[in-house]
Amino acid sequence: MTALSILRTGEPRIEQGFVRPHPDLELPFGIIEGAQDGPCLLVTAGVHGSEFCSIEAALRLFKLPPEEIRGTLLVLPILNVQGFRKRSIYVVPEDNKNLNRVFPGHAAGTVSKRLAAWLVESVFPLADAYLDLHGGDLNEELMPFSIFTRGDERAEAMARAFGLPIIVSGRGTGRTISAAAELGVPGIIAEVSGNGLWNDESVAMLTAGVHRVMHMLGMRGPAPEPAASSLVTMTVPSSPVQGLWYPRCRLGDKVATGQSIGEIRDVFGNLLCTITSPEDGFVLYQMTSLSVNEGEALIGIATAL
Repeated sequence: MTALSILRTGEPRIEQGFVRPHPDLELPFGIIEGAQDGPCLLVTAGVHGSEFCSIEAALRLFKLPPEEIRGTLLVLPILNVQGFRKRSIYVVPEDNKNLNRVFPGHAAGTVSKRLAAWLVESVFPLADAYLDLHGGDLNEELMPFSIFTRGDERAEAMARAFGLPIIVSGRGTGRTISAAAELGVPGIIAEVSGNGLWNDESVAMLTAGVHRVMHMLGMRGPAPEPAASSLVTMTVPSSPVQGLWYPRCRLGDKVATGQSIGEIRDVFGNLLCTITSPEDGFVLYQMTSLSVNEGEALIGIATAL
């Protein structure tokens, strides 16, 4: 099919299949419709095709019985299909672009931009709320955290309901949730795990968060109360050169402004540059890859608000 099915038929159902928004792009989808009217919650995963924890969590939502929900749950579990198949890091293999940097996209652009444009024009307007699940790519480790668009009070409430321990208030552009926010759809990104790893515990953190947000939206019954979360901003130094990355910190370590947090060396061990912390804070995520290219994000420094 070239378009998603009607989301509200008035009958409880589970529908699964493939949608082809463009001739060269086929995506799996799932629709779980409850017997009673209610909001539509959109859940996506696999924006980065090797963040497997997010993909497995989204797939498990297909098993949610329709009689347990009100409204409609729309799940697109693998947006970057070729990235998933090829186990690529960050990018869509067809055009080597990071899908989460090209929104709102362009219908006449490359594969990534066409996919982004389809989501903005044909999918986001269907939703009352949006959860974009992520899982830490093959080259990065992270503490569980969620991100919302600063100033969006509804999205902040969703992040608190989702229940991950750290909430990042950000203003990034080109992302899924920033494009959804432009359409008035509150959304958050939820990050759990890292290095492409997944297990039942990490997957359960994401699915439990989805269920808590559904409870907040009135789509299902009571869910366990989330633990208290810390609200932070995040600064992300990038690599000024190509080389070998040697971090000096571990996740959760406290750092001070100007403190050395890592080094980049050449293959002979010669120091190319020292990376220092731009802020006082703690390490929320960092690259685990030995190899690093110019311009790549190295480490996320979180500062409490």
